[in-house]
Amino acid sequence: MRSGDSAYAEYENESDGTLILRLRDGEDKIQDYILDKYKNLVRSKARSMYILGAEPEDLIQEGMIGLFKAIKDYDPGRDTSFYTFAELCISRQVYTAVTASGRKKHMPLNSYVSLYSGDDGDEGDKMLEETLPGLDGLNPEAQIIDRENVEEIERIIENELSVFERQVLELYLTSMSYTEIAKVLGKDEKSTDNALSRAKAKIKKCMKK
Repeated sequence: MRSGDSAYAEYENESDGTLILRLRDGEDKIQDYILDKYKNLVRSKARSMYILGAEPEDLIQEGMIGLFKAIKDYDPGRDTSFYTFAELCISRQVYTAVTASGRKKHMPLNSYVSLYSGDDGDEGDKMLEETLPGLDGLNPEAQIIDRENVEEIERIIENELSVFERQVLELYLTSMSYTEIAKVLGKDEKSTDNALSRAKAKIKKCMKK
């Protein structure tokens, strides 16, 4: 948001809910204000989803579509804060676009999130970054080995995990919380947590073979 922008100054002290009601009463300029206010949220969500594939510009465009939908569908008397509602709509729109894009990779070779952090204190569990260290500074032979490990994990994700387990894992790799993942997928938190645990267990089991 441009601080002190005179075009929007009259809106800056109003709540989002109040502004959306005014927008529906015909104050069309409010839509531009809200789009401008939340454009950085869209960019943030697009960056977090980039790990799953698709072009950044396409993800930002999809995020803006999600923001439009949030403005259209938000109910101040029913929903939580507009920020929370918009965040959910943006995340859903971007993730739906990514899954529809036919992306082939689930993880980039140089970006890893621990698959096992938060497990039940089993010291034998290895973090993914320990299993698959970054490639910088490694000799060509080591890079080939690491790339093969990544490809094996991608094969396991594709062939051994259910659609729901794969969706949960993919969103987990973007650093989403259980609550956020559950909301994006329209599931409850317990089933989301269970799906992630199953996905971790399947990957560990297959990697030990």
